[in-house]
Amino acid sequence: MKIAVSSEGPGLESQVDPRFGRAAGFVIVDMESMNAEYVDNGASQVMAQGAGIETAERLSALGVGAVLSGYVGPKAFTALQAAGMQIYQDLDGRSVGEAVRCYAGGTLNPATASNK
Repeated sequence: MKIAVSSEGPGLESQVDPRFGRAAGFVIVDMESMNAEYVDNGASQVMAQGAGIETAERLSALGVGAVLSGYVGPKAFTALQAAGMQIYQDLDGRSVGEAVRCYAGGTLNPATASNK
C-alpha cells in the first residue's frame, strides 16, 4: 500500500506539513518496498477554495491508501473517506520519516472526524 505524508520538503527528513490541502507537497511511500517519491502540491496551494478536495483527488489517482498530515478540514476529510483512504492527523511537529515509522509500527489511530 502507498501512503502520502504532507511535507514541507521533498524527503523523509523534511517536516510534516501541518496543512493537508495546501501542503507544499507529499512524500509518497510504498510500504512494501519503502521507496519514496515527492509530489509537488503547488497547484492546490494557490486555489481560492477546494484545495483539500483537489488534493484528495490527486492522491487517489496515485493509488494512495492512507494520508498522514497535520490538519485535515471537513471537506477534505469527506473526500478522502469517499476515496477509501484512511486518515491520520495531528502529526505535525515531527519529520516525515518519523511519521512513516509510527504508521509502520502501528502506533497511530485513524481519525474518525476532521479537525475542527
